[in-house]
Amino acid sequence: MDGRTHSLVHRGELACHCLLLETDAGLVLVDTGLGLRDVAHPRARLSTFFLALVSPDFRAEMTAARQIEAMGFHAADVRHIILTHLDFDHAGGLDDFPNAIVHMMQRERDYALEQRTWLDRQRFRPQQWGSRDRWQVYQAGEGETWYGFDSVRPIAALADEVALVPLAGHTHGHAGVAVRGEARWLLLAGDAYFHQDEMDPHEPQCPPGLRFYQAMMEKNRRARLWNQQRLRELKSMHGGEVEVCCSHDVAEFELASGRPSRRPATKMHATHSPRDRFRGSETRH
Repeated sequence: MDGRTHSLVHRGELACHCLLLETDAGLVLVDTGLGLRDVAHPRARLSTFFLALVSPDFRAEMTAARQIEAMGFHAADVRHIILTHLDFDHAGGLDDFPNAIVHMMQRERDYALEQRTWLDRQRFRPQQWGSRDRWQVYQAGEGETWYGFDSVRPIAALADEVALVPLAGHTHGHAGVAVRGEARWLLLAGDAYFHQDEMDPHEPQCPPGLRFYQAMMEKNRRARLWNQQRLRELKSMHGGEVEVCCSHDVAEFELASGRPSRRPATKMHATHSPRDRFRGSETRH
């Protein structure tokens, strides 16, 4: 499943890679991972299907809210949340940040609200959406060009230093989130891919379990595979200008955050370089 576990009888490990940004507009969170209410009441908020399938590791100290507090901030200081998509493991912590405006693609909101299929009802959980009156959405087909990607939507409230990059396929409104750093951009590509070897420009590979999971969850296979290829080209052609990572690869998380995935963020481990403008936070499942 994860490409790291040595035996089928041992539990694999994935990450829910989130970013915490310090900006002039206050703290900004990119995805939330699972939230405090998910930890306290998992059966009321998450589907039985996914509880059995991924067996989340419910540790309150690994939620974004608790990690932000451990880093010396307050959850109430998070003013903006930018979502790659509304799957339960990316949006579970929305209710932990009552002062945040939540940004996402309009297609993501619309399809999630429709709850069309059985799988949609398992992955998109209205129980996690107490923040719905603070959602701000962005239409597809509008925006700017960014490293060959069209219809990229800068977040105006953040001085255009953070942008939604449409990467449909995993869900209809799925997007990456691009963050302008001191020296280069960081693109959190969400679930556009799941394993670092998928970004190999010559021989992309993916562990069989993750390949099956991606196929099971995809809304548009053609778009998903096309966007994976575009991300490989981005990394190959502009790797010195743009760092790319996904949401669930543990090795990528540990490289970006500079700490083991099982260890929550602290002031000491909040960043591995004083020049970095983004910091990793993570919940596991």
